Amino acid sequence: MTANIDLGIEGMTCAACVARVEKVLGRVPGVESAQVNLATGRARVVAADGVAAEALAAAVSRAGYAATPIAAARPAASESPLPPWRVLAAALLTLPLLAPMLLGHRAMLPAWAQLLLAAPVQFWIGARFYAAGWKALRHGGGNMDLLVALGTSAAFLLSAAQTAAAWPDQPPHLYFEAAAAVITLVLLGRWLEARARRRTVAAIEALAALRPDHARILRNGQETEIPLQQVALDDIVVIRPGERIPVDGVVLHGEGSVDESLITGESLPVARFPGARVTGGAINGDALLQVRTIAIGAETVLARMIRLVEDAQAAKAPIQRAVDRVSAVFVPVVLALAAATFLSWVLAGADAATALINAVSVLVIACPCAMGLATPTAIMVGTGLAARHGILIKDAAALERAHAVTVVVFDKTGTLTEGKPRLTDIHPAPGYARDEVLRLAAALQSGSEHPLARAVLHAAAALEWPAAESARALPGRGIEAVVDGRRLVLGSRRLLDELGAEPGPLAGAEAALAGQGRTVAWLATATGDVLGLLGFGDTVKAEAAPAIARLRQMGVRSVLISGDNAAASAAVAAALGITDVQAEVLPAEKAARVAALKRDGAVVAMVGDGVNDAPALAAADIGFAMGTGTDVAMHAAGITLMRGDPRLVPDAIALSRRSWAKVRQGLFWAFAYNVLGIPIAAMGLLDPMLAGGAMAFSSVSVVLNALSLRRWRPAA
Repeated sequence: MTANIDLGIEGMTCAACVARVEKVLGRVPGVESAQVNLATGRARVVAADGVAAEALAAAVSRAGYAATPIAAARPAASESPLPPWRVLAAALLTLPLLAPMLLGHRAMLPAWAQLLLAAPVQFWIGARFYAAGWKALRHGGGNMDLLVALGTSAAFLLSAAQTAAAWPDQPPHLYFEAAAAVITLVLLGRWLEARARRRTVAAIEALAALRPDHARILRNGQETEIPLQQVALDDIVVIRPGERIPVDGVVLHGEGSVDESLITGESLPVARFPGARVTGGAINGDALLQVRTIAIGAETVLARMIRLVEDAQAAKAPIQRAVDRVSAVFVPVVLALAAATFLSWVLAGADAATALINAVSVLVIACPCAMGLATPTAIMVGTGLAARHGILIKDAAALERAHAVTVVVFDKTGTLTEGKPRLTDIHPAPGYARDEVLRLAAALQSGSEHPLARAVLHAAAALEWPAAESARALPGRGIEAVVDGRRLVLGSRRLLDELGAEPGPLAGAEAALAGQGRTVAWLATATGDVLGLLGFGDTVKAEAAPAIARLRQMGVRSVLISGDNAAASAAVAAALGITDVQAEVLPAEKAARVAALKRDGAVVAMVGDGVNDAPALAAADIGFAMGTGTDVAMHAAGITLMRGDPRLVPDAIALSRRSWAKVRQGLFWAFAYNVLGIPIAAMGLLDPMLAGGAMAFSSVSVVLNALSLRRWRPAA
């Protein structure tokens, strides 16, 4: 048995830190895998039962970082930004050193004054770089802090040495302003970056804020307000108009509208009445409701939503693994390039000061921060934005795969149709009465939750039916049981054919119903005697046709795969503009059909809502489960649609494409800064101060580019 352990990690500054923390966590006995996210400052560790969070935290501490276990039931607090006074103090001390750049050579301060201004920036405000860099070096690694500490120290000490050697005359070349400006710009970049990163966790914080702290329960006829943690299953909760619903439950008394927009993304209030389910976090409208609690704590819809969003943001996209492998060797390579730059300039005849400053520029420009932030920030913004619009993405890999989808396979009932069929026709065989057929069908369906079963039971509500014994589901075909001493079956034409039964005079009725797009179910004995025929009608969802049309505009092909009869499936497909229809497909065969599409080179998404769709959802490249469906389907899918709206499918694909574009843009610029900046710095064309500014700007620009994704909105 394994368990997930979440840790908050402090002290990470770049992708090299991420690689280091993952490495030390992976060495702890019992750990199967460890994923560290620079943008969230979190680690997700999969470890065998018995591995203590304290042991993991100790391993991280030995590597020079701090780790704190995070309670699974609550979202992690976002990282506090760098105190702004440090940035302001560094700026005030650095500005006089930069005066000659603005006012000319006459504004240059004496060497001793420059030394006095630069020293506190270097060794007081910049002490964090020495501490973090030393920790990394002491544990056999390197990070951005080490590069900054080495680069600025070289510039400062060279200037200090020249000042001492030329005292009291003014030395010809001082680089105090470069060392101070680099530290100031890096700190400013981190402060801006931290502020921007805090905005990426807004989705989790918004979801967590939906949870009221207290609930008003009804006990012994009296209303009592208690902390939410003390509410128990089956407690009766009283919700007044305008209040947030504190628990998941079923309405006992009251009838009104409920605003679920922050949970499902549905903009309009939905009607709730006795017997209807309500979700914790929604806002009660204008009615006084009494609700029986059916889920509390971590089992509520809201808690599961928060958990899914956190999991998606903590997970690492496949492309990020390749970036991390590069980052793991990045710092040693940069140190080698800086050394090579120094030696090359010395061998070319340059003085030691020039060679050293060029090497410093190489150290400063080569920042692996942007590489570590490009993917996770875009993933965080994308998954958080999706949750706000009713799309729950299980992990980063699902978001990454969804952008490439070329074929979407839809189930029919409950996905493209309302999933609430009604019994429209009953045709008894000669010698049987209509009510007798309905009575026997109700007996067979009395223990089933299938939509067709509910339609039969609703139609037979005024009748009495016998008990069914030895009931057994026949997947994809129907059900069988012993009723009144006879073994009866109710199911599809496939089941009838398996029994060797002939439809006889009901063949015409079957053809007529099929021509109307009705779903047909046969009632027969296990020996093949036909007793009657039932016809069911379902309504196509109003949102289905716009969803299919939009997928077509996006270049995505739609396929309908259904266990229903060919005529009913064809009727729905024709109404929606779907040309590829595969009907009368058993649940086990759906996964095979999906696999066949993948073998043909398609990237396949499967959309379903039932238990029988779970194998196909798992077989697809990416599964979309309707949140109105079963838990099994949602566990098998990579993406859950919180409301039964097919338009969320193209919305999810569009958001994935936009997120993936931001990932590509971020990685391009992150690598471009280094690929272009390092050679320019090595050639002596980049001042250390400009290198520091470019390095800080690279991280900030990557984060801000990801945050621009927040402007995305679903299609109207």
